[in-house]
Amino acid sequence: MPRPVGRILVVEDDEGLRTLMVRALEQQSHRVVGVSGAVAARGLLAAGGIDVVVLDLGLPDGDGLDLVGMLRERAEPAVLVVSGRDSLGDRVLGLDMGADDYLTKPVAVAELQARVRALLRRVEAPPARHCYGPLEIDLEAREVYVEGRPVELTRKEFGLLAALASAPRKVFGRDELLREVWGSSSEYQAEATVTEHVRRLRLKLGDDAEHPRWIVNVRGVGYRFDPGEETTAAS
Repeated sequence: MPRPVGRILVVEDDEGLRTLMVRALEQQSHRVVGVSGAVAARGLLAAGGIDVVVLDLGLPDGDGLDLVGMLRERAEPAVLVVSGRDSLGDRVLGLDMGADDYLTKPVAVAELQARVRALLRRVEAPPARHCYGPLEIDLEAREVYVEGRPVELTRKEFGLLAALASAPRKVFGRDELLREVWGSSSEYQAEATVTEHVRRLRLKLGDDAEHPRWIVNVRGVGYRFDPGEETTAAS
């Protein structure tokens, strides 16, 4: 399998560490930009074109968690937090705020490279558009429509729907969904996170939990996507 190549933004105020991470990622043929603070990061992110943000939380001009909170409402990029805050509570908070992965300092170069490759594999999925009756899922544009009406989903909500729809009628356990969508597990993040995101997703799709059209609860196990017949599929 070819190594995924992406556009990476490194946000780290420690110049030595920032340089180390930029060079390590450039060795993987990524296009990498490094900045020292939140203001510069926001400017680059507003311009678009970034696949993964490698983000320190302790920035001189703002808290990195504020950036995570902003990015969770966008389809991309993915966020890898790299922080000296190594307590369980800090890791859980970062993931709950919307980070895709969390790496504590000191940073091992090989692990940084591997974590970024894993995130790129998620954001570089093959383009496809799938239609299930009135529900349309455009994986390339990360857009969802119900009866032709656009449905505004957060990045996690879209990731959850895409994960379920990737294997129709397969039952996904909550812990499996935590690993697939959040890059986490029940050891670090409550399974209730999945339950709440399913509730929000159903609400936005107009899917009745008592008589679901698409997202079915399998009691005591998890959820499955039950789409009926796929009417069209294009790549």
